[in-house]
Amino acid sequence: MPISQIILIGIGLSMDAFAVSICMAASNSALRLKNMLVIAGFFGGFQALMPYIGWQASIFASSYIEKTDHWIAAVLLYYIGGKMFSEGFKCKACEIEKKSYGDPTNVYVLFMLSIATSIDALAVGISLGCLKCGIALPAVIIGCVTFLITLAGAVLGKKISTFVGGKAEMIGGIILIGIGTKILIDHLFLQ
Repeated sequence: MPISQIILIGIGLSMDAFAVSICMAASNSALRLKNMLVIAGFFGGFQALMPYIGWQASIFASSYIEKTDHWIAAVLLYYIGGKMFSEGFKCKACEIEKKSYGDPTNVYVLFMLSIATSIDALAVGISLGCLKCGIALPAVIIGCVTFLITLAGAVLGKKISTFVGGKAEMIGGIILIGIGTKILIDHLFLQ
């Protein structure tokens, strides 16, 4: 898989974390650069780990799904992208973070939010395994892209209101749906 596609996947996957980081920064005026770096580290680390876990699971089951792997990859990306796009209208991440999680600098809060925003990356890891792609480089790129985008979101959240979060999630969903479509076109028409 080309690095440009991996970067686009990383951008798409990082939109949940981006939206949450904007909300965290916008709702906590005491957030400093070191807090933002820790938040970005948590989100980026989990976004790198989850594709690896999904990839390992798909390798285990690859002989069972070899004939339908491109359909599985596309359906997962459509599902994730569609879910992100529809949730972008709600800006649910902002409401959840403000009402339920409390202090965004708390390690437990960061752990829970990191897991919640990286579940989609697990499905992408399964997709990459189905496509027989290696995982080391994609996992590192996805983690680094998420780190940078989350850090940017936290900085941005300090400067603007939280309405941007939903739009970011919608853009991420559109990117993932586009990648799913490209996978189907490649497998159905270009092989």
